[in-house]
Amino acid sequence: MEENKNLVITIGRQYGSGGRMTGEKLAKELGIHFYDEEILKITSEVSAIGEEYFRLADEKAGNNLLYKIVGGLRDSLSAPSTRDDIVSRDNLFRFQSSVIRDLAKEESCIIAGRCADYVLELAQIDVIKLFVYADMPTRIKRVMEVDGVDEKEAAKRIKRIDKERHDYYKYYTGRDWENMANYDLHINTTKIDLDQLADLVKYYVKLRGYKI
Repeated sequence: MEENKNLVITIGRQYGSGGRMTGEKLAKELGIHFYDEEILKITSEVSAIGEEYFRLADEKAGNNLLYKIVGGLRDSLSAPSTRDDIVSRDNLFRFQSSVIRDLAKEESCIIAGRCADYVLELAQIDVIKLFVYADMPTRIKRVMEVDGVDEKEAAKRIKRIDKERHDYYKYYTGRDWENMANYDLHINTTKIDLDQLADLVKYYVKLRGYKI
């Protein structure tokens, strides 16, 4: 990697597309940390707010009408409040955004979801933004295998979680979650395995000027 330049990769991912497995494998091969739900624990420790509050709000849209109308208002850069609204979803998002920015400044890492691409872009931190997706039969099969559910339940989970992620991203960024223009690289995992996917991303990382 370039001297004094952290390699920060964010991963947007459809449920069942293999996004988390992609992040974990890449992180292991690159020798850097992968953050998904770990973000919740770190943010809880930093803010001294119970982790359960962050889990309940995790990748869920808030209910502030102004956010819904204008989409985030770049409020992820605002300092978190320590007043009565300390555990509101919008304020928890600000705490989480602060942790994401600090991680990206301190170390090379991979961060899954949580609008990290948008948060870091606003902070003018150089980041490689990926979006991982796959066709529905592939996603259903993966969810059945990983979650241990039948086909009907797998399809139901995909529909629900994708909607939650779409609404969350729209609420805090004002952008369409699946719009290719938001990302540097869209990766279809339907016909490639994790090893091939990791090789593809590493090649792109090198093209971006990082030494790995």
